[in-house]
Amino acid sequence: MGWTISLANQKGGVGKSTTAQALWAGLHLKGYRVLLIDIDPQGNTTYTVGITSTTSTAYELLTRKAHVKDTIVNTPNGDIIPSNKQLIKLDLELISTGKEYKLKEALETVKEEYDFIVIDTPPALGILTVNALTASDNLIIPAQAEIYSLQGIGDLYDTINAVKKYCNPNLKIKGILLTRHNSRTILSRDMFELIGDIARQINTFVYKTIIREGVVIKEAQASQRDIFTYSFKSNVSKDYLSFINEFLERNDKDD
Repeated sequence: MGWTISLANQKGGVGKSTTAQALWAGLHLKGYRVLLIDIDPQGNTTYTVGITSTTSTAYELLTRKAHVKDTIVNTPNGDIIPSNKQLIKLDLELISTGKEYKLKEALETVKEEYDFIVIDTPPALGILTVNALTASDNLIIPAQAEIYSLQGIGDLYDTINAVKKYCNPNLKIKGILLTRHNSRTILSRDMFELIGDIARQINTFVYKTIIREGVVIKEAQASQRDIFTYSFKSNVSKDYLSFINEFLERNDKDD
């Protein structure tokens, strides 16, 4: 049975969707069987992958209007369950007992078919994020080395603790990944110390790899291609491959 990994941060604009896509595409490049699930109503991941229309999406899956196998779209980079703008309604629509387990239950019949399932969550701490965390074995927190991004981790940690207490006691935080770093900016010692302190407070670590900012990311998204297909030799591609290698090494040690 494979691993289910959520990418989450309450703060938007920290490279969460970009990281989810890169992790999905990079793991597929390495020969793993990977499923990407987009439960962010904004649908940025779905758009970048190139899916413009489909009858069954994550919304139909979570509302039990479609079976999981009917929502999976096959692509050259692996499988994906696309997003739908209607997902934004689920905080009001999912009100029955067990609403936190909808995604976990839906994935039970396909989980063994994949080595990794990667979930892209919305920049909010509502029922969609709770469903993702309840269904996940691991959580990766993408963050920028700036104060507002790091402060959002505290609110996320409260949600993580609630999910671990009531829904998923086995959820593990598998690190903070620093993203969108401007290579012309030198991170101060104080900022590094702050990031390290936050990681220790939530019982995790900071990945050694730092993802650099680059216009190539926006270009890849505009062309609806993953970063590796668009520009394999770019600094951003090199950074994400380094991160994936680090993730796999740590995952093997913890397994």
